[in-house]
Amino acid sequence: MDAASGEADELNHPIYRLPMKTKVITLVLACSGLCAVVLAKDYSPAEIEERSIHRRAVEAVIWGMPAVNTDLMLQEMLAKTGGKVNEIVYWSRPVDWHNQTLTPNPDAIYFMIFYNTKETGPLVIDVPPADDGIFAGNIDTVWQMPVEDVGPYGADQGKGGKYLILPPNQKDEPPPGYFVLRPDTYTGYALIRSNLKSHSEEDIAAAVRYGKRLKVYLLSQAANPPETKFTDAKDVLYDSTIPYDFRFFQSLDRVIQADPWLTRDKAMIDPLKSIGIEKGKPFNPSPATVATLNAAAVEAHAFLEQMYEKGFPPYFAHAYWAMPAWPALVMAGSSGYAETDIYPVDARALTYSIGYIGIKRLGTAQFYLISGKDHNGRALEGSKTYRLVVPPKAPTSQYWSVTVYDRQTHALVKGLDRASRASNASELKQNADGSVDVYFGPKAPTGQESNWVPTDAKRKFELLFRVYGPEKAFFEKKWPLPDVEEVK
Repeated sequence: MDAASGEADELNHPIYRLPMKTKVITLVLACSGLCAVVLAKDYSPAEIEERSIHRRAVEAVIWGMPAVNTDLMLQEMLAKTGGKVNEIVYWSRPVDWHNQTLTPNPDAIYFMIFYNTKETGPLVIDVPPADDGIFAGNIDTVWQMPVEDVGPYGADQGKGGKYLILPPNQKDEPPPGYFVLRPDTYTGYALIRSNLKSHSEEDIAAAVRYGKRLKVYLLSQAANPPETKFTDAKDVLYDSTIPYDFRFFQSLDRVIQADPWLTRDKAMIDPLKSIGIEKGKPFNPSPATVATLNAAAVEAHAFLEQMYEKGFPPYFAHAYWAMPAWPALVMAGSSGYAETDIYPVDARALTYSIGYIGIKRLGTAQFYLISGKDHNGRALEGSKTYRLVVPPKAPTSQYWSVTVYDRQTHALVKGLDRASRASNASELKQNADGSVDVYFGPKAPTGQESNWVPTDAKRKFELLFRVYGPEKAFFEKKWPLPDVEEVK
């Protein structure tokens, strides 16, 4: 093409065939874009670095939430109890406010196993049959990805069995007789709930005895397993609430150092390196970087709060109750993130900022609904009194419960003697039609002490409704749970 023909082609460009007025407007807009480039802020190298660290640190909090959640629980055990990795820490009483994990269940007996197969090799969790007790248990990776469920609704189907946790890329063929688990991390944990028939002292003791039939040992010790060590944490202020400050990144660094990079997460290698977190190297940021990380954690918290306030998709058509996980997260998690076109890290961060544990068969052993609003859509205030009418004939083979949590921390409200009411509480009063009125407020309504859950008058709260052993009618939504209503 010669110059003349090129010039002719340019004149035939669509812009040159526009009316004159349109040409002027187009050229002005083009100039405006050029001027914007010219007038863009001239950042100094220090400013660019600080802004990059801040931006990437915000994303690191969102991305790293589930693993940091796990590490925080582990660190509390190591720092405040005599428990160790590959042993069992448990609560010999239903948990009270001293247990400051995220939205724990105060109507079951908790047993937890934090595992690490990096140095020790394969680990065995030996689960007893469901004869004089029932477990609702889950085994997760450090990223809270469900590996397997245990108990009547798990792989052993209530018959009991030995679950063998292998290190990543284990090459040796495992021996027969085990439920073989292949997590993609060395570290993780199991949460095993020993269900209560009631809150009587006899039934609490029975649930503890059943839980203590659990065994944990190395595969190399299988021929002659040592006695499993149990550490009771019932009187420990066990605080694993999320710290939105520099401590979050210290926890994230521990995770990065302990486990291999997963293929789906390798895009985070350089962003984390830019904020000082790099595998095989110490995390020792300057005071200026620490300040930036603190600010970034606060911003990430604000982002998650905004997501929370927008709300999860309602479970029922005419109520605010919702499953505390977006559908995309449920789908991605249940497939092990096998879906190639979704990776809902925002939704994942929100869920694991308010709770913990991944469940492989969600809706079998248990199901959860969350709400922080009354029937008018107003936030639940601890200074007010509310009533929840639980309809009769709840579709559950075990029990339902409703628990009050601190809206700010998503943990049990500190200093309160009671956190929940459950259908397995013998003192709970029913109405003539079989429904149950549960009250929430700073003081019990007259005559309703047995059906009342206290709140802190100075703090907002949220509710979690649990159904253990949910039945078909629950998922068909033939049993809708109404919103709470303020009692004037």
